[in-house]
Amino acid sequence: MKKPIKIEYIDDFSVEVYESRQAMGRAAGMDVAERLRDLLAKQEKVRVIFASAPSQNQFLEQLTREEGIDWDRVTAFHMDEYIGLPDDSPQLFSKYIHDHLFSKVNPSEVHMIKSTNNVEDECNRYGALINQDPIDIVCMGIGENGHIAFNDPPVADFEDSKIMKLVELNKECRQQQVNDGCFPAIDLVPTHALTLTVPTLLSARSIFCVVPGKTKWNAVQSTLYDPISTDCPATILRTHPNCTLYVDQDSFGGDK
Repeated sequence: MKKPIKIEYIDDFSVEVYESRQAMGRAAGMDVAERLRDLLAKQEKVRVIFASAPSQNQFLEQLTREEGIDWDRVTAFHMDEYIGLPDDSPQLFSKYIHDHLFSKVNPSEVHMIKSTNNVEDECNRYGALINQDPIDIVCMGIGENGHIAFNDPPVADFEDSKIMKLVELNKECRQQQVNDGCFPAIDLVPTHALTLTVPTLLSARSIFCVVPGKTKWNAVQSTLYDPISTDCPATILRTHPNCTLYVDQDSFGGDK
């Protein structure tokens, strides 16, 4: 494995810069695997929340290759889901994370967000599952507008009392789904979604944040150097005591 070409520490944030998207993904996958093995040596079960996005492809590919992880003792969640798509839609985040991870490593428990359920009932159901025990690991990305999960700047709340909530997606967030190749046009991107809230994500003992690509340069710069505020929700990650940001040269340096 290639070592990072640069490591920075900003507030409580560890930032690792890699030469390529592939090297970044490999490093993140190996680090998450190491944390899983370490936790499973100390406790009966490990509870993990995963993001569903093309930015996670290389990381998840590496994680599925890792040996020595007792997935029979892993409880897995994902962090957000569109509202308004049919159950068989290829754009569902539940389908993405199933295809890229859960179908390959078979965690003992996999809890999917069911966005076709009544919104209040589903928030209560999923929130109760999240609340059963502490979350050990969150594996996530950062959106082009600085969102974490689907906590866009207009709806992000660092003091949110909810575990999961209904949100309206802003235009920049919806355009990113087109930029990522998930939808052919913005009019086809759902306007609403269910998302785990910011405090839910930050409750994890460890956070691994994987953010490749030139389109994320502005978001990464804001995350690292802007004041901590909901103008860029990802800035709150700088307050977490055990969060590592994995970036490639494109997302860290862009065209600058």
